[in-house]
Amino acid sequence: MLRLDCRHRSLPSPILFAVTELQMPERLFIRLPEDPLCAPGTTVPASTLTEFSVPAALQPAVAHVMAYEERFAPDREVVERVLPDGASRLLIVLHDGAASIHVAGARANPVLLTMSGHMHGLSVTLTPGATLGLFGIPANELAGLTVQWDEIATKAYRDVPEQLVAANDDATRVQQVLQSLQAMQRPSDSSRQLLEYAARRLGPQMGDVSVRELAAELNLSERRVQQLFASHIGLAPSVWRRLQRLHGTLRLLRTAETHQWSEVALRAGYYDQSHLINEFRALCGLTPKQLLQRAVSDSSNTTNRNTT
Repeated sequence: MLRLDCRHRSLPSPILFAVTELQMPERLFIRLPEDPLCAPGTTVPASTLTEFSVPAALQPAVAHVMAYEERFAPDREVVERVLPDGASRLLIVLHDGAASIHVAGARANPVLLTMSGHMHGLSVTLTPGATLGLFGIPANELAGLTVQWDEIATKAYRDVPEQLVAANDDATRVQQVLQSLQAMQRPSDSSRQLLEYAARRLGPQMGDVSVRELAAELNLSERRVQQLFASHIGLAPSVWRRLQRLHGTLRLLRTAETHQWSEVALRAGYYDQSHLINEFRALCGLTPKQLLQRAVSDSSNTTNRNTT
């Protein structure tokens, strides 16, 4: 989960989160698609997060919704490392009686956030293809960027931030955002169904299929498969596969009785231990051992309530 991306096409206001060089102890945020709100390994206080359900009619576009609110002591800063999941998001910042919405594109590297003062907002995780369906914008045009809402939302929905300011609580704000997104949805086409199949096919449980083999299964050219991933996810198939392998390794580490890295590497689909370590450094900014050292057990963080 990303609370605010570090790159932007136009300057967010206010900027509450910033990428920082690691100069202090940090905490960790991990969330895989099937995870509870505070997943195993996450060291963010569960009491600061609230999950909201997504209506069935909106589930083709929205995968997950959460609110966060946390107050830090004066002069205290905390660094939070957010591991990548390859999703695009709506990031809603609430600060000093104002609200801003940004659309953050997919990325395949971690973000370090500096947390201080009063942090409050919402995060809406979008499904693959949702930026096309909601905004008419291919995902690759947003990859690695954070774009202000009014730059891509149609005129009819540009007042959503003002509606959020007037709301009394986060549950009402979530309802307003989801209602707007539901009204903005456009019918999906066959290309999205092809992408959903292709994305699952490159997952860790589906075997080591190449893009060429995947294209043959779909009766498409390799170029067309590349285009599907670019327009719907914003990442190349090879990058998406790397993220899926990383996520599979994180699942494996949660249940492994021992952490013999050469064995973990082979079970997770890496060539060898060095390949595993290099991929963790590239995608997480940490080695597997460093990540485990910073993670906590599932019992150390309990999930906050679900809100409908």
